[in-house]
Amino acid sequence: MAGSLSLLRRLYLSLYNWVVFIGWFQVLYLAVKTLLESGHEEVYNAVERPLQFAQSAAFLEILHGLVGLVRSPITATLPQISSRLFLIWGILWSFPEVQSHVLVSSLVISWSITEIIRYSFYGMKESLGFSPSWLQWLRYSTFILLYPIGISSEVGLTYLALPHIKSSEKYCIRMPNTWNFSLEYFNVAVIAIAFYIPGSPHLYWYMLGQRKKVLAKSKAE
Repeated sequence: MAGSLSLLRRLYLSLYNWVVFIGWFQVLYLAVKTLLESGHEEVYNAVERPLQFAQSAAFLEILHGLVGLVRSPITATLPQISSRLFLIWGILWSFPEVQSHVLVSSLVISWSITEIIRYSFYGMKESLGFSPSWLQWLRYSTFILLYPIGISSEVGLTYLALPHIKSSEKYCIRMPNTWNFSLEYFNVAVIAIAFYIPGSPHLYWYMLGQRKKVLAKSKAE
């Protein structure tokens, strides 16, 4: 029974990782192609659907951690996935005014390179039981450059959306209402930006720690 469950787990995680890998590969291909042929203004329109699919699928990783399918700590997974989903749906999809900004290109390219490496790394580990040393090095090294680019793009796009959030009053809840509750989406976006101040260094240092531990173990073997 335990062996069957272990096999099902590996099959499921293999399928999940490779499907999302294909999604991010499509995002990168379309982003680079559009950037070269049409300019950064058209990148979002080219990648919107595969980007929404690939990033939204990451919500399952929170569930994977909660039910014990993977060992990744929720404290590291939840903030990163939540912030990305907020940006994808709560900023880019909701406020088209920022979709043509050059930061969309830096965001999409840094995210997609990171995720192509990550999902192929875990896909190979689940499918074959191992991953090449060069892929492991990329998995635990490329974030050193790509993470700051991605985070800067996330914060920048959210900041650029603030005037449009305020003027549109989209997603605001006004009183009086049944719940006797009010919400300013502008304040939600400001709080989201503020969370990057403690959250980004915490996650960056966590990943540096993981890099040191994994690569040291790899050398020892």
